[in-house]
Amino acid sequence: MAAPPVELNQRRALTFGLAAVALWSTVATAFKIALSYLSPLHLLFLAALTSTFIFFVLLAWQGRIRETFALGRQRWLFYLGQGALNPFIYYWVLFAAYDQLPAQQAQAINYTWAITMALLAVPLLKQRLSQRELLAMLVAYGGVVLIATGGQWDFAQTNWVGIGLALLSTMLWASYWLINTKNKDAPIPAMFWCFAFGSLLLALAVSVDPTPVPWFEWRALVAAAYVGLFEMGITFLLWLTAMRTAERTSQLSMLIFLSPFMSLLLIYFILGEVIQTTTLIGLSLICLGLYLQRKKA
Repeated sequence: MAAPPVELNQRRALTFGLAAVALWSTVATAFKIALSYLSPLHLLFLAALTSTFIFFVLLAWQGRIRETFALGRQRWLFYLGQGALNPFIYYWVLFAAYDQLPAQQAQAINYTWAITMALLAVPLLKQRLSQRELLAMLVAYGGVVLIATGGQWDFAQTNWVGIGLALLSTMLWASYWLINTKNKDAPIPAMFWCFAFGSLLLALAVSVDPTPVPWFEWRALVAAAYVGLFEMGITFLLWLTAMRTAERTSQLSMLIFLSPFMSLLLIYFILGEVIQTTTLIGLSLICLGLYLQRKKA
């Protein structure tokens, strides 16, 4: 007997969601590998170009080029600002954080962006924090402090530059999504223009950088292309498809909690980082904070 359409849709959504989470789990490792060949600026430039190309090919396949360019003419100033925020500033700061910190620290702190978004929604959207949200923030940022200090509470030995960059990246990412709460444009054309304008700004930044782009270093190009494909491009589309297919998004949202722990396994086996006990405890606190916040929502 065939499953009802609702269950088939839910299974498809979970399949797409699991694929997205599996790919997201690889990006912390991919960042560190790519940064061993490239500077944060060069990695971002090449990855953003890859994403722009992927979105353009997808739009051409869908026959939406005319629609997309009409959107660009109407809203070019808005998307210039969006592209400046993401990918230009956000990913530059994020890659700089990964360049400074062990992957296990940077990726764990990056997962607090949803908590940061609730905090920024107070001044930006005039929302009020509930007691549950305050508790979620206290728990999550307690996990950040534990990860940052390694449980030694030796603040002098903590890489505060890297930690600060990682926390700043969560503020930038949360700000990007808060700004987009009222944006009704189709997501794929919108993402194309964000990355197109972001790539233009990055090209200007690269042009004044005295270090040449390693165009002929194949390992660097492959690493950057992987980041562009699976952090900035295809994974977004998989998750978007999952969200639009799902009959029960609560099941889908819980998959997010798999990603950081899957990521730690890859960091251990591929990068060879020794996973600290404090990282596991701190990441668990961050996920508990996210769960408290999501349960309220």
